[in-house]
Amino acid sequence: MAEPESLRCSSVRNRGGVQRVEGKLRASVEKGDYYEAHQMYRTLFFRYMSQGKHAEARELMYNGALLFFSYNQQNSAADLSMLVLEVLEKSDTKVEDEILENLAKLFSLMDPNSPERVAFVSRALKWSTGGSGKLGHPKFHQLLAVILWKEQNYSESRYHFLHSSDGEGCAQMLVEYSSSRGYRSEVDMFVAQAVLQFLCLKNKNSASVVFSTYTEKHPSIERGPPFVQPLLNFIWFLLLAVEGGKLTVFTVLCEQYQPSLKRDPMYNEYLDRIGQLFFGVPPKQSPSYGGLLGNLLNSLMGSGEEDDVAEEAHEDSSPIELD
Repeated sequence: MAEPESLRCSSVRNRGGVQRVEGKLRASVEKGDYYEAHQMYRTLFFRYMSQGKHAEARELMYNGALLFFSYNQQNSAADLSMLVLEVLEKSDTKVEDEILENLAKLFSLMDPNSPERVAFVSRALKWSTGGSGKLGHPKFHQLLAVILWKEQNYSESRYHFLHSSDGEGCAQMLVEYSSSRGYRSEVDMFVAQAVLQFLCLKNKNSASVVFSTYTEKHPSIERGPPFVQPLLNFIWFLLLAVEGGKLTVFTVLCEQYQPSLKRDPMYNEYLDRIGQLFFGVPPKQSPSYGGLLGNLLNSLMGSGEEDDVAEEAHEDSSPIELD
């Protein structure tokens, strides 16, 4: 009983110490001594890290970054934000929603055009998947997507929604994107691209949700199915075919809708990949994906992922069942 009690007392003392230090630092910032306060934060960071006080270091840097952001001290705030990531990278901190939300908060406060923001989100995504080089935690992608959506950075928002599990949010963003930036004649193409890319990423649930939500909520789409736009009918049939897994249905469907599929040269590239994933179509005889689809996979998955996808396609051309 004595040991847990001593640990609790130590924790209380540490927390009290952090609060006292934060009070002094806040006073320096409020007086406008930004450089001095910034250097004090860095000194304390390295002191805490050398003592193994990772939680205290992370909390101090996070609160310090928020403080500097509130005084529009972008450089100092971004630097402390990077130190928050350094703590996470060097400690055994588990990925939790609260931490992901804190990281997203820091991201939202950074200057959208700053190189520090790009560096921050790249490191944060890598940490969120245990440094494996994979795509990043879906929850973190979803948080980033919403922030970028609010900034009306639709293309970047769309990228992060593709790697989240939020098909509904993605659809609502695409409705706004299409209505504010797109041509009325392309209303069907916004959702078609998203559905096909979700399927290329083996996320058929989000593909289905984004399609149903988009077609229900878009003011320029009459309620279906069937739809006025042939491309929307194709996507609707494709989602049904993916559930059934019958190659003949998939083949006939692609043949019948070629006029619509020729509207974007990427559609047939996506469908080649979808055929391999869900219908057992053997991959084309090439060492890896090239051309437009290779560029897409590279941009969606990161440079290390494209080879994984190509290797997977060569090793296993059987249908992949997704949850």
